[in-house]
Amino acid sequence: MKFTRCKSLRGEITVPGDKSISHRSVMFGSIAKGTTEIRNYLQGADCLSTIACFRSMGVEIENHGEVVTVRGKGMRGLRKPDAVLDCGNSGTTTRLISGILAAQDFEATLTGDASIQKRPTKRIIEPLSLMGADIRSIPGNGCAPLKIRGQKLHGISYVSPVASAQVKSAILLAGLYAGGETRVTEPYLSRNHSEILLRCFGADVRTELEDAGASSRATAVIRPAAELYGSRVDVPGDISSAAFFICAALMLPGSEVLIRNVGTNPTRAGILKAARAMGGDITLYNERTDSGEPAADLLVKSSALHGTVIEGADIPTLIDELPAIAAMACFAEGETVIRDAAELKVKESNRIAVMAENLTAMGADVTETDDGLIIRGGKPLHGAVIDSHMDHRIAMTFAAAALCAEGETEILGAECVNISYPEFYRDLEKLKTF
Repeated sequence: MKFTRCKSLRGEITVPGDKSISHRSVMFGSIAKGTTEIRNYLQGADCLSTIACFRSMGVEIENHGEVVTVRGKGMRGLRKPDAVLDCGNSGTTTRLISGILAAQDFEATLTGDASIQKRPTKRIIEPLSLMGADIRSIPGNGCAPLKIRGQKLHGISYVSPVASAQVKSAILLAGLYAGGETRVTEPYLSRNHSEILLRCFGADVRTELEDAGASSRATAVIRPAAELYGSRVDVPGDISSAAFFICAALMLPGSEVLIRNVGTNPTRAGILKAARAMGGDITLYNERTDSGEPAADLLVKSSALHGTVIEGADIPTLIDELPAIAAMACFAEGETVIRDAAELKVKESNRIAVMAENLTAMGADVTETDDGLIIRGGKPLHGAVIDSHMDHRIAMTFAAAALCAEGETEILGAECVNISYPEFYRDLEKLKTF
Protein backbone atom coordinates (compact mmCIF):
# COMPACT_ATOMS: atom_id res chain seq x y z
CA MET A 1 0.00 0.00 0.00
CA LYS A 2 1.08 3.59 -0.65
CA PHE A 3 0.77 6.56 1.72
CA THR A 4 1.40 10.29 1.47
CA ARG A 5 1.48 13.25 3.84
CA CYS A 6 -1.79 14.63 5.18
CA LYS A 7 -2.54 17.94 6.90
CA SER A 8 -3.72 16.58 10.24
CA LEU A 9 -5.74 13.88 11.96
CA ARG A 10 -9.08 14.96 13.40
CA GLY A 11 -12.11 13.08 14.64
CA GLU A 12 -13.13 10.13 16.78
CA ILE A 13 -12.49 6.39 16.54
CA THR A 14 -12.97 3.23 18.58
CA VAL A 15 -10.14 0.73 18.31
CA PRO A 16 -10.83 -3.02 18.39
CA GLY A 17 -10.82 -5.12 21.54
CA ASP A 18 -7.63 -5.82 23.46
CA LYS A 19 -5.71 -8.73 21.92
CA SER A 20 -4.24 -10.04 25.18
CA ILE A 21 -7.59 -10.06 26.99
CA SER A 22 -9.42 -11.56 23.99
CA HIS A 23 -7.02 -14.52 23.84
CA ARG A 24 -7.26 -15.16 27.56
CA SER A 25 -11.03 -14.87 27.78
CA VAL A 26 -11.52 -17.72 25.28
CA MET A 27 -8.82 -19.86 26.90
CA PHE A 28 -10.12 -19.43 30.44
CA GLY A 29 -13.73 -19.77 29.33
CA SER A 30 -12.90 -23.04 27.56
CA ILE A 31 -11.55 -24.68 30.75
CA ALA A 32 -14.24 -23.14 32.97
CA LYS A 33 -17.53 -24.70 33.98
CA GLY A 34 -20.55 -23.01 32.39
CA THR A 35 -20.90 -20.28 29.78
CA THR A 36 -18.61 -17.32 29.20
CA GLU A 37 -19.89 -14.32 27.24
CA ILE A 38 -17.19 -12.09 25.74
CA ARG A 39 -18.10 -8.65 24.42
CA ASN A 40 -15.87 -6.67 22.03
CA TYR A 41 -13.74 -9.71 21.20
CA LEU A 42 -10.93 -8.89 18.76
CA GLN A 43 -11.67 -10.39 15.35
CA GLY A 44 -8.01 -10.35 14.27
CA ALA A 45 -6.31 -13.42 12.84
CA ASP A 46 -4.34 -14.15 16.03
CA CYS A 47 -7.43 -14.31 18.24
CA LEU A 48 -9.29 -16.37 15.67
CA SER A 49 -6.43 -18.88 15.89
CA THR A 50 -7.13 -19.26 19.61
CA ILE A 51 -10.82 -19.93 18.93
CA ALA A 52 -9.90 -22.53 16.27
CA CYS A 53 -7.51 -24.35 18.62
CA PHE A 54 -10.09 -24.74 21.38
CA ARG A 55 -12.82 -25.75 18.93
CA SER A 56 -10.42 -28.50 17.84
CA MET A 57 -10.40 -29.71 21.46
CA GLY A 58 -14.19 -30.01 21.63
CA VAL A 59 -15.18 -26.60 22.97
CA GLU A 60 -18.37 -25.08 21.53
CA ILE A 61 -17.60 -21.45 20.67
CA GLU A 62 -20.10 -19.19 18.90
CA ASN A 63 -18.53 -16.16 17.24
CA HIS A 64 -21.10 -13.48 16.37
CA GLY A 65 -18.50 -10.75 15.95
CA GLU A 66 -19.44 -8.33 18.71
CA VAL A 67 -20.19 -11.19 21.12
CA VAL A 68 -18.35 -14.51 21.48
CA THR A 69 -19.95 -17.24 23.60
CA VAL A 70 -17.83 -20.05 25.02
CA ARG A 71 -19.52 -23.13 26.48
CA GLY A 72 -16.79 -24.31 28.79
CA LYS A 73 -15.80 -27.94 29.23
CA GLY A 74 -14.36 -27.59 32.73
CA MET A 75 -10.80 -28.10 33.90
CA ARG A 76 -10.62 -31.70 32.64
CA GLY A 77 -13.10 -31.58 29.76
CA LEU A 78 -10.88 -30.83 26.77
CA ARG A 79 -10.47 -33.69 24.29
CA LYS A 80 -7.51 -34.78 22.20
CA PRO A 81 -7.51 -32.83 18.93
CA ASP A 82 -7.82 -34.85 15.73
CA ALA A 83 -5.07 -32.84 14.02
CA VAL A 84 -2.12 -30.58 14.78
CA LEU A 85 -3.18 -27.36 16.55
CA ASP A 86 -2.32 -24.44 14.26
CA CYS A 87 -1.57 -21.24 16.20
CA GLY A 88 -1.06 -19.20 13.03
CA ASN A 89 1.06 -16.12 13.78
CA SER A 90 0.11 -16.01 17.45
CA GLY A 91 2.86 -16.27 20.05
CA THR A 92 0.29 -15.76 22.79
CA THR A 93 -1.73 -18.76 21.63
CA THR A 94 1.38 -20.94 21.31
CA ARG A 95 2.83 -20.16 24.72
CA LEU A 96 -0.31 -19.93 26.86
CA ILE A 97 -2.02 -23.00 25.44
CA SER A 98 1.15 -24.97 26.24
CA GLY A 99 0.56 -24.39 29.94
CA ILE A 100 -2.95 -25.84 29.65
CA LEU A 101 -1.94 -28.78 27.45
CA ALA A 102 0.88 -29.74 29.83
CA ALA A 103 -1.71 -31.01 32.34
CA GLN A 104 -4.25 -32.72 30.05
CA ASP A 105 -4.66 -36.50 29.72
CA PHE A 106 -3.75 -36.54 26.02
CA GLU A 107 -0.96 -35.69 23.61
CA ALA A 108 -1.08 -32.74 21.24
CA THR A 109 1.18 -31.04 18.73
CA LEU A 110 1.33 -27.25 18.30
CA THR A 111 2.62 -25.43 15.26
CA GLY A 112 2.25 -22.07 13.54
CA ASP A 113 3.39 -20.06 10.54
CA ALA A 114 7.01 -19.44 9.49
CA SER A 115 7.34 -16.61 12.02
CA ILE A 116 6.11 -18.73 14.93
CA GLN A 117 8.53 -21.49 13.97
CA LYS A 118 11.40 -19.04 14.55
CA ARG A 119 10.21 -17.57 17.87
CA PRO A 120 11.77 -18.97 21.07
CA THR A 121 9.74 -21.36 23.21
CA LYS A 122 12.62 -22.60 25.36
CA ARG A 123 11.57 -19.90 27.83
CA ILE A 124 8.35 -21.85 28.51
CA ILE A 125 9.71 -25.36 27.90
CA GLU A 126 12.18 -25.03 30.78
CA PRO A 127 9.79 -23.93 33.58
CA LEU A 128 6.99 -26.27 32.43
CA SER A 129 9.46 -29.16 32.40
CA LEU A 130 10.45 -28.27 35.96
CA MET A 131 6.75 -28.72 36.85
CA GLY A 132 6.84 -32.25 35.39
CA ALA A 133 5.60 -31.44 31.89
CA ASP A 134 6.60 -33.54 28.89
CA ILE A 135 7.11 -30.87 26.25
CA ARG A 136 9.69 -30.76 23.51
CA SER A 137 10.60 -28.85 20.40
CA ILE A 138 10.20 -31.29 17.50
CA PRO A 139 12.99 -29.69 15.40
CA GLY A 140 15.16 -29.53 18.54
CA ASN A 141 15.90 -25.81 18.18
CA GLY A 142 13.72 -24.52 21.01
CA CYS A 143 10.98 -23.45 18.59
CA ALA A 144 7.66 -24.82 17.34
CA PRO A 145 6.35 -27.30 16.35
CA LEU A 146 5.97 -28.53 19.94
CA LYS A 147 4.86 -31.97 21.07
CA ILE A 148 3.17 -31.97 24.49
CA ARG A 149 2.17 -35.11 26.40
CA GLY A 150 -0.05 -34.24 29.36
CA GLN A 151 1.36 -35.16 32.77
CA LYS A 152 0.65 -34.80 36.46
CA LEU A 153 2.25 -31.48 37.46
CA HIS A 154 3.63 -30.05 40.68
CA GLY A 155 4.02 -26.45 41.79
CA ILE A 156 7.35 -24.64 41.54
CA SER A 157 8.94 -21.35 42.50
CA TYR A 158 10.38 -20.02 39.26
CA VAL A 159 12.57 -16.94 38.79
CA SER A 160 12.13 -15.77 35.21
CA PRO A 161 15.11 -14.01 33.59
CA VAL A 162 12.70 -11.86 31.56
CA ALA A 163 9.57 -9.89 32.43
CA SER A 164 7.23 -11.68 30.02
CA ALA A 165 3.47 -11.98 30.44
CA GLN A 166 3.45 -14.96 28.07
CA VAL A 167 6.02 -16.89 30.12
CA LYS A 168 4.29 -16.00 33.38
CA SER A 169 0.85 -16.90 32.05
CA ALA A 170 1.95 -20.29 30.70
CA ILE A 171 3.31 -21.21 34.14
CA LEU A 172 0.23 -19.88 35.98
CA LEU A 173 -2.10 -21.88 33.73
CA ALA A 174 -0.09 -25.03 34.40
CA GLY A 175 -0.22 -24.06 38.09
CA LEU A 176 -4.02 -24.29 38.03
CA TYR A 177 -3.57 -28.07 37.60
CA ALA A 178 -0.44 -28.56 39.73
CA GLY A 179 -0.08 -30.00 43.19
CA GLY A 180 0.73 -27.16 45.60
CA GLU A 181 1.40 -23.48 45.08
CA THR A 182 3.14 -22.10 41.99
CA ARG A 183 5.18 -18.88 42.10
CA VAL A 184 6.63 -16.88 39.18
CA THR A 185 9.07 -14.08 39.99
CA GLU A 186 9.96 -11.50 37.34
CA PRO A 187 12.56 -8.72 37.34
CA TYR A 188 9.69 -6.26 36.74
CA LEU A 189 5.91 -6.58 36.73
CA SER A 190 4.78 -7.62 33.24
CA ARG A 191 1.22 -7.11 31.99
CA ASN A 192 -1.17 -8.69 34.48
CA HIS A 193 -4.25 -9.49 32.37
CA SER A 194 -4.00 -13.19 33.25
CA GLU A 195 -4.05 -12.53 36.97
CA ILE A 196 -7.00 -10.12 36.74
CA LEU A 197 -9.05 -12.38 34.49
CA LEU A 198 -8.24 -15.60 36.35
CA ARG A 199 -9.64 -13.98 39.50
CA CYS A 200 -12.83 -13.17 37.58
CA PHE A 201 -13.12 -16.88 36.77
CA GLY A 202 -12.65 -17.86 40.42
CA ALA A 203 -8.94 -18.73 40.60
CA ASP A 204 -6.87 -18.08 43.73
CA VAL A 205 -4.12 -15.86 42.36
CA ARG A 206 -2.28 -12.90 43.86
CA THR A 207 0.69 -10.61 43.15
CA GLU A 208 3.51 -9.83 45.58
CA LEU A 209 5.62 -6.74 44.85
CA GLU A 210 9.13 -6.38 46.23
CA ASP A 211 10.82 -2.99 46.24
CA ALA A 212 14.55 -3.53 45.87
CA GLY A 213 16.12 -0.16 45.17
CA ALA A 214 16.15 0.67 41.48
CA SER A 215 14.23 -2.49 40.56
CA SER A 216 10.93 -3.84 41.84
CA ARG A 217 10.62 -7.59 41.45
CA ALA A 218 7.12 -8.99 41.14
CA THR A 219 5.89 -12.47 42.02
CA ALA A 220 2.62 -13.97 40.79
CA VAL A 221 1.30 -16.74 43.03
CA ILE A 222 -1.44 -19.23 42.11
CA ARG A 223 -3.07 -22.10 43.99
CA PRO A 224 -4.43 -25.17 42.19
CA ALA A 225 -8.11 -24.92 41.25
CA ALA A 226 -10.80 -27.58 41.46
CA GLU A 227 -12.86 -25.62 38.96
CA LEU A 228 -13.13 -22.28 37.16
CA TYR A 229 -16.53 -20.74 36.47
CA GLY A 230 -17.83 -19.01 33.36
CA SER A 231 -18.00 -15.23 33.47
CA ARG A 232 -18.97 -12.20 31.38
CA VAL A 233 -15.95 -10.39 30.01
CA ASP A 234 -16.14 -6.86 28.60
CA VAL A 235 -12.97 -6.37 26.58
CA PRO A 236 -11.68 -2.76 26.45
CA GLY A 237 -10.07 -1.34 23.32
CA ASP A 238 -6.45 -2.34 22.74
CA ILE A 239 -3.98 0.38 23.76
CA SER A 240 -1.41 -1.26 21.45
CA SER A 241 -3.76 -0.54 18.54
CA ALA A 242 -4.50 2.95 19.84
CA ALA A 243 -0.75 3.65 19.99
CA PHE A 244 -0.43 4.37 16.26
CA PHE A 245 -3.15 7.02 16.41
CA ILE A 246 -1.75 8.47 19.64
CA CYS A 247 1.71 8.90 18.12
CA ALA A 248 0.45 10.14 14.75
CA ALA A 249 -1.81 12.76 16.37
CA LEU A 250 0.98 13.97 18.64
CA MET A 251 3.49 14.43 15.84
CA LEU A 252 1.18 15.80 13.10
CA PRO A 253 0.47 19.54 13.63
CA GLY A 254 -3.15 20.58 14.04
CA SER A 255 -4.34 17.11 15.06
CA GLU A 256 -6.97 16.30 17.67
CA VAL A 257 -8.22 12.71 18.01
CA LEU A 258 -10.61 11.16 20.52
CA ILE A 259 -10.08 7.40 20.99
CA ARG A 260 -12.94 5.82 22.89
CA ASN A 261 -12.89 2.91 25.37
CA VAL A 262 -9.14 2.23 25.56
CA GLY A 263 -7.72 -0.13 28.19
CA THR A 264 -5.48 1.80 30.59
CA ASN A 265 -4.16 -1.03 32.76
CA PRO A 266 -0.94 0.40 34.34
CA THR A 267 1.02 -2.68 33.23
CA ARG A 268 0.13 -1.79 29.62
CA ALA A 269 -0.21 2.00 29.61
CA GLY A 270 3.47 2.89 29.50
CA ILE A 271 2.95 4.66 26.19
CA LEU A 272 0.89 7.31 27.99
CA LYS A 273 3.74 7.89 30.45
CA ALA A 274 6.37 8.00 27.69
CA ALA A 275 4.33 10.31 25.44
CA ARG A 276 3.71 12.71 28.31
CA ALA A 277 7.42 12.62 29.20
CA MET A 278 8.04 13.79 25.62
CA GLY A 279 5.58 16.68 26.04
CA GLY A 280 2.51 14.95 24.62
CA ASP A 281 -0.95 16.37 25.37
CA ILE A 282 -3.15 13.38 26.34
CA THR A 283 -6.24 13.69 28.54
CA LEU A 284 -8.25 10.80 29.98
CA TYR A 285 -12.05 11.09 30.22
CA ASN A 286 -14.77 8.75 31.44
CA GLU A 287 -12.40 6.57 33.46
CA ARG A 288 -13.98 3.30 34.62
CA THR A 289 -13.33 -0.38 35.36
CA ASP A 290 -14.94 -3.33 33.52
CA SER A 291 -14.14 -7.00 34.21
CA GLY A 292 -11.36 -5.83 36.52
CA GLU A 293 -9.66 -3.80 33.77
CA PRO A 294 -9.43 0.03 33.82
CA ALA A 295 -10.44 1.90 30.67
CA ALA A 296 -10.95 5.49 29.52
CA ASP A 297 -11.53 7.71 26.50
CA LEU A 298 -8.28 9.36 25.32
CA LEU A 299 -8.17 12.87 23.84
CA VAL A 300 -4.87 13.37 22.00
CA LYS A 301 -3.72 16.75 20.66
CA SER A 302 -0.66 17.55 18.54
CA SER A 303 2.24 18.70 20.68
CA ALA A 304 5.77 20.11 20.59
CA LEU A 305 7.72 16.97 21.48
CA HIS A 306 11.19 16.53 22.97
CA GLY A 307 13.44 13.55 23.54
CA THR A 308 13.41 11.27 26.58
CA VAL A 309 14.92 8.06 27.95
CA ILE A 310 12.78 4.89 28.06
CA GLU A 311 14.26 2.01 30.05
CA GLY A 312 14.02 -0.44 32.94
CA ALA A 313 10.66 -1.17 34.54
CA ASP A 314 8.85 0.93 31.93
CA ILE A 315 9.82 -1.41 29.07
CA PRO A 316 7.35 -4.26 29.82
CA THR A 317 4.52 -1.69 29.99
CA LEU A 318 5.09 -0.51 26.41
CA ILE A 319 7.06 -3.26 24.66
CA ASP A 320 4.58 -3.55 21.76
CA GLU A 321 4.29 0.22 21.42
CA LEU A 322 8.04 0.89 21.06
CA PRO A 323 7.99 0.89 17.23
CA ALA A 324 5.37 3.66 17.23
CA ILE A 325 7.25 5.56 19.94
CA ALA A 326 10.50 5.28 17.94
CA ALA A 327 8.79 6.79 14.90
CA MET A 328 7.35 9.59 17.03
CA ALA A 329 10.83 10.30 18.43
CA CYS A 330 11.96 11.28 14.94
CA PHE A 331 9.66 14.32 15.23
CA ALA A 332 10.86 15.29 18.72
CA GLU A 333 13.59 17.80 19.46
CA GLY A 334 16.73 16.24 20.86
CA GLU A 335 17.66 12.65 21.53
CA THR A 336 15.44 9.74 22.55
CA VAL A 337 17.12 6.65 23.99
CA ILE A 338 15.35 3.27 24.21
CA ARG A 339 17.27 0.65 26.18
CA ASP A 340 16.64 -2.64 28.04
CA ALA A 341 14.39 -3.65 25.13
CA ALA A 342 16.21 -6.73 23.77
CA GLU A 343 12.84 -8.51 23.91
CA LEU A 344 12.02 -6.65 20.68
CA LYS A 345 14.40 -8.99 18.85
CA VAL A 346 12.08 -12.00 19.35
CA LYS A 347 8.76 -10.51 18.32
CA GLU A 348 7.15 -11.14 14.91
CA SER A 349 10.35 -9.64 13.52
CA ASN A 350 13.56 -8.32 15.06
CA ARG A 351 11.90 -4.98 15.68
CA ILE A 352 15.12 -3.23 16.71
CA ALA A 353 16.82 -4.02 13.40
CA VAL A 354 13.68 -3.52 11.31
CA MET A 355 12.89 -0.12 12.86
CA ALA A 356 16.49 1.07 12.39
CA GLU A 357 16.52 -0.13 8.79
CA ASN A 358 13.22 1.46 7.80
CA LEU A 359 13.58 4.72 9.72
CA THR A 360 17.03 5.18 8.16
CA ALA A 361 15.47 4.61 4.73
CA MET A 362 13.13 7.53 5.46
CA GLY A 363 16.04 9.79 6.40
CA ALA A 364 15.95 9.52 10.19
CA ASP A 365 19.09 9.74 12.33
CA VAL A 366 18.91 6.39 14.15
CA THR A 367 21.50 4.17 15.80
CA GLU A 368 20.74 0.51 16.53
CA THR A 369 22.10 -0.83 19.84
CA ASP A 370 22.16 -4.31 21.38
CA ASP A 371 19.03 -3.61 23.40
CA GLY A 372 17.32 -0.67 21.76
CA LEU A 373 17.63 2.44 19.64
CA ILE A 374 19.00 5.98 19.82
CA ILE A 375 16.94 8.43 17.78
CA ARG A 376 18.12 11.99 17.17
CA GLY A 377 14.97 13.87 16.26
CA GLY A 378 14.25 16.95 14.21
CA LYS A 379 15.48 15.64 10.85
CA PRO A 380 12.72 15.73 8.18
CA LEU A 381 11.56 12.34 6.92
CA HIS A 382 10.88 11.47 3.30
CA GLY A 383 8.98 8.66 1.64
CA ALA A 384 10.61 5.28 1.08
CA VAL A 385 9.84 1.65 0.34
CA ILE A 386 9.26 -0.01 3.72
CA ASP A 387 9.62 -3.75 4.28
CA SER A 388 7.17 -4.68 7.04
CA HIS A 389 8.71 -8.17 7.37
CA MET A 390 5.04 -9.22 7.71
CA ASP A 391 5.03 -7.67 11.20
CA HIS A 392 1.70 -5.96 11.87
CA ARG A 393 3.12 -3.38 14.27
CA ILE A 394 5.84 -2.38 11.82
CA ALA A 395 3.29 -1.89 9.03
CA MET A 396 1.03 0.28 11.21
CA THR A 397 3.98 2.29 12.54
CA PHE A 398 5.11 3.30 9.07
CA ALA A 399 1.59 4.02 7.85
CA ALA A 400 1.48 6.59 10.68
CA ALA A 401 5.00 7.92 10.01
CA ALA A 402 4.22 8.32 6.29
CA LEU A 403 1.54 10.89 7.14
CA CYS A 404 4.30 13.24 8.33
CA ALA A 405 6.86 12.53 5.58
CA GLU A 406 7.49 14.27 2.25
CA GLY A 407 6.66 12.23 -0.82
CA GLU A 408 5.24 8.73 -1.13
CA THR A 409 5.82 5.79 1.21
CA GLU A 410 5.13 2.25 0.03
CA ILE A 411 4.66 -0.49 2.64
CA LEU A 412 5.36 -4.05 1.52
CA GLY A 413 3.24 -6.71 3.17
CA ALA A 414 0.78 -4.08 4.41
CA GLU A 415 -1.99 -6.69 4.70
CA CYS A 416 -0.33 -8.19 7.80
CA VAL A 417 -2.31 -5.69 9.93
CA ASN A 418 -5.12 -8.29 9.78
CA ILE A 419 -3.28 -10.11 12.57
CA SER A 420 -4.44 -7.54 15.14
CA TYR A 421 -6.40 -4.71 13.47
CA PRO A 422 -8.24 -5.60 10.24
CA GLU A 423 -9.88 -2.15 9.97
CA PHE A 424 -6.73 -0.13 10.66
CA TYR A 425 -6.39 1.52 7.26
CA ARG A 426 -10.10 2.36 7.12
CA ASP A 427 -9.92 4.07 10.54
CA LEU A 428 -6.77 5.94 9.54
CA GLU A 429 -8.45 7.26 6.37
CA LYS A 430 -11.43 8.38 8.41
CA LEU A 431 -9.26 10.74 10.46
CA LYS A 432 -7.15 12.31 7.70
CA THR A 433 -7.63 15.94 6.67
CA PHE A 434 -5.97 17.54 3.62
